[in-house]
Amino acid sequence: MKLLKTLFVSGLACFSLSAEATLWEQIRQPISGSPQSIGGYSNGCIIGAKPLALKGEGYQVIRSARNRYYGHPQLLDYLTQLGQKAKNAGLPPMLIGDMGMPAGGRFSSGHASHQTGLDADIWLRFGPMDDETAKNPAGLATLMVDQDAQVVDERVWTPNQTTLIKLAASDPRVNRIFVNPAIKVKLCNTAGSDRAWLQKIRPWYGHDSHIHVRLTCPADAENCENQAALLAGDGCGDELYSWFEPKTGASTASKSKVLPAAPYQCQMILSSQGLTN
Repeated sequence: MKLLKTLFVSGLACFSLSAEATLWEQIRQPISGSPQSIGGYSNGCIIGAKPLALKGEGYQVIRSARNRYYGHPQLLDYLTQLGQKAKNAGLPPMLIGDMGMPAGGRFSSGHASHQTGLDADIWLRFGPMDDETAKNPAGLATLMVDQDAQVVDERVWTPNQTTLIKLAASDPRVNRIFVNPAIKVKLCNTAGSDRAWLQKIRPWYGHDSHIHVRLTCPADAENCENQAALLAGDGCGDELYSWFEPKTGASTASKSKVLPAAPYQCQMILSSQGLTN
């Protein structure tokens, strides 16, 4: 907390989406200090983030040109262990997409969350890729869901995807994993009697070519905000199938969204970097 106590903050004004995102994206190196995830997954930052090695046992980082391969040391440990488990299970190298930026914070595009160094995207297509392609694999993601039928595309889905997701969910540090609702249905229908891990698999829009893994706040992260606890059960009942029901009611016109003020510790980080609104 020494850094946070010595930094000066000029005010607690709300940042607009574009302004705050631009400020965080200007920070190209992690903020030195003891690792601290601060705030919530969709409104936070991180001190002491570390970059994930671009290649390791059982994994490869992609889209490294975006400079979004930083996270809390707990996230790095989780991903490297998952890569080893995946390799031991006979899976090809898993492809790790966006994690977080060097100091966390809000993105200008691509994510509302991934702000505290505790989130990571893992593609449902496996590697390896050559190094140049891996830096910017535009257009190479494999859609696992038939968008018209809203079911998993059996032409591309294999037991390897199920194995990877189950391995990813089985670590006790995982808070939840977001997948397309159709993928959750597929997992529910094929899991058999071992179903405890399904509780962490949560349906969410998109996520048809990757999974989004979210870790629980580390025990020593006093300024980190966890999500609400998951409901009991495997999540394979009526709530899951409600995602496929037609939407009713008048659509709401898109409005300019004023975001809440970032936690004051995060504003102090911006100030320390000469980045003030």
